[in-house]
Amino acid sequence: MRSLASRSIALTLAVLPLACGDSSGGVETGETGDTGTETAGEDEIGTTTDDESGESSADESSTEETSVDAGEESSTEETSADVGDEDTTDSETDTGEDTGEEDEVLTFIAMGDAGEGNEEQYLVADIVEQVCADKGGCAFVLYLGDNFYDDGVESVDDDQFQAKFELPYADLDMPFHIVLGNHDYGELSFLWEKSAYEIEYSDYSDKWSLPSEWYGFTGAHTDFFVFDTTRFMWNHDTSEQQNWIDDAIGGSTATWKIAAGHHPYYSNGAHGNAGSYEGVPSWIEQVSGTVVKEVMDDSMCGKVDLYLSGHDHNRQWVTPTCAGGGGDRTTHFIVSGAGCKTTDFEYHDGGNDVYWEDDTTPGFTLLQVSADTIHTEIYDLEGNLNYERDITK
Repeated sequence: MRSLASRSIALTLAVLPLACGDSSGGVETGETGDTGTETAGEDEIGTTTDDESGESSADESSTEETSVDAGEESSTEETSADVGDEDTTDSETDTGEDTGEEDEVLTFIAMGDAGEGNEEQYLVADIVEQVCADKGGCAFVLYLGDNFYDDGVESVDDDQFQAKFELPYADLDMPFHIVLGNHDYGELSFLWEKSAYEIEYSDYSDKWSLPSEWYGFTGAHTDFFVFDTTRFMWNHDTSEQQNWIDDAIGGSTATWKIAAGHHPYYSNGAHGNAGSYEGVPSWIEQVSGTVVKEVMDDSMCGKVDLYLSGHDHNRQWVTPTCAGGGGDRTTHFIVSGAGCKTTDFEYHDGGNDVYWEDDTTPGFTLLQVSADTIHTEIYDLEGNLNYERDITK
């Protein structure tokens, strides 16, 4: 593994989005149905390494690292839009089913809270490179916010773009679809002008992709919806963004719908669950995330299959799901906010049941989306496969 000092600078990298086949090998697999119920018997999954543990409602067993042969190439199409432009809904929600054959698999990475430029960020990048190579390539990284600690960037020329993004990820030849986090808006999280610098940087980097504060893009079998949850924290532009979310998700006919934002809906971390973040009452909206919860209850729950977030610096797959809201799907929740550091679990109000969780080491989540399955693998800083689970149609 290369040391931090031995990295070469790569300002512009060729993008080679790839996909791969389903994981195979000596790891037991199972399924979570689209209704949110677990299948019985050998279909149950929940595997951990001997040195990692977490409270789980699923059966667990030891697992080994696995790799798969290179699969077919895949691509993703991002459609940028003016913020809140409702007329862009159709172009932003084209179904991913038309991007390839029925057996095509879309492989990507989800990780967040990585913007430190520290050694751990480089080490996680090395493991991402290794795991993606073993899988035959990854199409992109879904980068879940807090891209530049602690105060965001001051301009499009800010040196942090190099120190905390280009240099750590110099060897990752794939695009990063960017989510904005609270620290991207300054330490107090409401300097709204700062988002413009990260959006503009898309014009200068082949790797960095942020067309607007909230946006959608398409991959095989899948439509993706990126939220700016920090604005919800301050009830800023809420109606405009929520109208876009309703139109975009409602207009999508994709087999799978995956949403991403910085703030979690459920979490056992220090921040906790939306509506009671930090353990404070809901009426303190700028802290508790009351508007975050209200928007997600109304516009996301039951309408997407999976919500990926960061904010808490650990890795979790919580057992609770959400449904309703006029949707016909069950929404699952993964926190993948350990891209360069960790913070301890705090379990506000007793915490949430989990399939698996860890707060001891940085890491990331790899997802493989096929026509009938979202296969998920969670890795640590050493490249160990800690846990895997499927969501199936």
